[in-house]
Amino acid sequence: KLLNKPLVVSVAKQNAIADTIEHVVYPVSEHDKAALFVELIEAQNWFKVLVFTSTKAQADELMLKLKKAKIKAALCHGDKSQGSRRRALADFKSAKIQVLIATEVAARGLDIQDLEHVVNYNLPFLAEDYVHRIGRAGRAGNRGQAISLVSREEERTLANIERLIGSRIKRVKIAGYEVGSRETLLENIAQRRRPPRTNKATETRIGRNSTGNRRQAKKKES
Repeated sequence: KLLNKPLVVSVAKQNAIADTIEHVVYPVSEHDKAALFVELIEAQNWFKVLVFTSTKAQADELMLKLKKAKIKAALCHGDKSQGSRRRALADFKSAKIQVLIATEVAARGLDIQDLEHVVNYNLPFLAEDYVHRIGRAGRAGNRGQAISLVSREEERTLANIERLIGSRIKRVKIAGYEVGSRETLLENIAQRRRPPRTNKATETRIGRNSTGNRRQAKKKES
């Protein structure tokens, strides 16, 4: 029997990312991430920024740094009450605060309209979580940016993310925050561990001279 008016169902590709999102990586040491984050917010006039940290402790520490820089921010993590998280989200949506700091678990289910900037202060442990995080930007055809502050220790995780999304993410280096690659670091460590090279020919001559001197001394004594 032929069907009339067939229903066509379109299924989105798993881990697909909207082409309205621009991906950027800023290489930086773990120690300098907070300073670079503040500088980027001020220099590029970012507003309504959702930033992800890996742990609650990192979120609390970043909150203190932003407060010191007089940037209005709020926390959304497991140690905060449900009411506190609701207020933080409401203040963020109404533009009372500039930055919302969240951990992976606490941010589940967050629905924020007109979000332009999602920042990975720390890369997620799972590459799939990167897709979930940045999917909050660039919705409904709007442009968005996925910014990642990546330390040397996170380069392997970054490679896994790039493999998952099928493309290399653009690197942008900021003066004063340069950091060598993981490969360069490992090579420098290996060089420091290598024993110093010696000249075998010189060692042989020195050994022979020493032997000859000892023989001459014995002859004089006899």
